[in-house]
Formats: sequence, structure tokens, C-alpha cells
Amino acid sequence: MSAVGKCRSAVELTGGQVLAWSFLGRLPAAMCAIGTLLMVSQQTGSVWRGSAVAGALALGQATGGPVVGRTADRHGQRRVGLVAAGVNALAILALVAAVREHAAFGWQLALAALVGLSVPLVGPLSRSRWLWLADGQEEQTAAALWLDGLLDEISFTSGPAVVGVLATLIDPAAGLLLAAALVGVCGTLFARHPTAAPGTGGGGPSRTSARLLSVPYGLLLAGIALLGVVFGSIQVGVTATTGHLGHAGAAGLVYGLMGAVSACSGIAMAALPARFDLPARLRAGTVLLLAAALVLPLLGHTLGGLAVAVGCVGLAVAPQMITMFGLVERTVPTERLGEAMAGLVSSITLAQSAGTVAAGWAAARSGPGAPFWVTCAAAGAALLLAAGTATSRRYQRPEPADQAVLSTV
Repeated sequence: MSAVGKCRSAVELTGGQVLAWSFLGRLPAAMCAIGTLLMVSQQTGSVWRGSAVAGALALGQATGGPVVGRTADRHGQRRVGLVAAGVNALAILALVAAVREHAAFGWQLALAALVGLSVPLVGPLSRSRWLWLADGQEEQTAAALWLDGLLDEISFTSGPAVVGVLATLIDPAAGLLLAAALVGVCGTLFARHPTAAPGTGGGGPSRTSARLLSVPYGLLLAGIALLGVVFGSIQVGVTATTGHLGHAGAAGLVYGLMGAVSACSGIAMAALPARFDLPARLRAGTVLLLAAALVLPLLGHTLGGLAVAVGCVGLAVAPQMITMFGLVERTVPTERLGEAMAGLVSSITLAQSAGTVAAGWAAARSGPGAPFWVTCAAAGAALLLAAGTATSRRYQRPEPADQAVLSTV
């Protein structure tokens, strides 16, 4: 099926409005960490304080994500989504006010953790919602997973770019205020939409005893964590390099280029033949990711070269994310899919923070181009992991018909 055909099939399944709410509602999750870092660092004059508050937010998101996902799986997306969206919007506003009013550092850390804990997980809950709506229809399942993976990848790369541009043109707090508005309005509309999955009711033993953790799922958590290190280290490398070159304001635009190229790459995935299955795509994608990462230290000495190199990385990003989210769908029990998707988001969030810290340390010791070697190391590890573990047998779909959905996205 072509990209246009998949888009049409996904819209028929969900409706165009809820797709829009889904995309806009998940942007704040990608905006808040870097927005907090920029706002606190500028307000206090301490990058360490900014990193600490942003780290508290990331830890909160990594901790709360699976809890929110499991609660929504059991008690329904509408109730959980409405509460989370409201709390999250208020927590973001409270964090901005605390930083602007020079509140005690402990309060800033606590509010940042609350922002992370209350993220309404629009992205992970979208995927479980689409699968519930598809009800085993193979073409619609494939189309929905492909489109949702594309939207998720765009949000991960464009969210930080939007914050960077707003911080340059207006104020570092502007990105967080926009995030509060988006989660409050679009997160609520997404939760209230009639397509919201009702949940399992928290009932029977067959639901509660379904095992989530497995070797394949653990490998996917590790793989997407390495992709998070790539994101975090590239953010630091782009920021450090553009600042060193005297074009600090261009950081957001250069980073946003990765999202634009990645979106095109994700659309092109629709043309891949079905016989090129997900494990093979994962292996091929990591080869492309490492090759693109190696371009960064080679060309990242000029603004033009940096833009080209970051665009090359974008070619590999969407295929990796779409493929790994597709593999989760065939790896975990259906009734715990929202929790499993949330686990992947928690993994990439924590790893992105770790990549930022490691890349910042490298930049401080060895110069603005050093973070890109952190990117290369993470991409190399991802290739070794995929080459040794991503096989069709390991990610073989369960036999029961009620769990059977299309193996490609």
C-alpha cells in the first residue's frame, strides 16, 4: 500500500480530528525537558541547575509513564487522560512561575518531577487505541502503526526545535507555556474523543497475570535507549557547534532539519515490500544510523556541513522508531500494550537525558565536536545489538488468531 493509501486507511479508522489532537498533544512531552533546561539555565546562570531540574523531569516521566499506561489499559483512556492532561498543564505553569519567581531549588525539582510524572502519554496511548479500533484488520493496523510511528518521530525531533526557536526569538519560558497550552487543550480533546479505548476494567486473572517483560521486549527497550542517546548527544553537539561558530540562534533550525528529513524518510517506508520484514528493517536501519552518525564529526565543522550531516542522521531516525514500535506490538500481550509503549517512551527519555549529560561532559573536555563521537558510539552499539539479536524467529508473531496483526508497518 502506498503512503497516500496508508494515510487514507488510518484516517478512515480514527478520523482526521483525533489524529491532529494526537500529534499536537504529544508534542509537549518532547518540548518540556529541553525547555526546562534552557529556562532554568538562563534564569539562574547555572547550566548545572538547569540540567538537574531537567533531569528531575525526565526521571519523573520515566517513572510515571508505565504507571499511567497501565492505569489507562485497565481503567480506560478517557478518565486517565483527562486527569493527566489537567495536572500536567497546571504543573508546567507552576514550574514556569517557580523559576521566574526564584523559588527554592527544591521546589523547582519537585515541580519538574510532577511535570514528568503527569505526562498524559498521548503517543503510547494512541498506538494502543488504534490497535483496539482496528480489531485485527491487517491493513488498517499496518496503516495506523506506520502513521502513528511517523507522528511520534516527528514530535521527538520537532518539539525541541520549536522550543529552541522560541527561546531564541522570544524567551526560554515561551516553549513551556506553549507546551502547557497544547497538553491542556489537545491532550483533553484526545482523551475525550469517542475513539478512546475503554480499558479492561482491571479485572480477571488472565489480564493481570499477562507477562510484560520478555527477552524481545527487553532488547527493544535497549535499542530505543541507544536511539535516545543519539538524540541527546546530537542536541548538545548542535548547540555547542553553532555557538562555537557564532550562530547560536541556528541550533533549533539545524536540529529541526533532522525532523524534516526523518519525516520524508518515514513516508518513504510505505514503499518497502512486505517481504522486507521488521527485524530485517531494524538491522538495515542501524547500519544506516551508524553510517550517518560517522558523517557528523567529518562535516560538522561548518554550519553548512553540520546541516548536511544532521540531515543524514534524519534519514535513519524514522525507520528505526517506526520499526521498533511495530515490533513491540507483536512482542507484548495486547491488554498491556499501552504500558509497553509507555515503557519504550520512558526508556528513550531517560537515555536522551543520559546522552545529554555524557555529550555535555565530552564537549567541556574536548571541544564542541566531541558530542558527536558519543553519537557514533551509541549508533555503533545499536548496530551490534540489532545484528546479534534482531531475527524473524525472535520476533515471531504469536499463533493465536486474536493476537494476529500485520507484521509490517
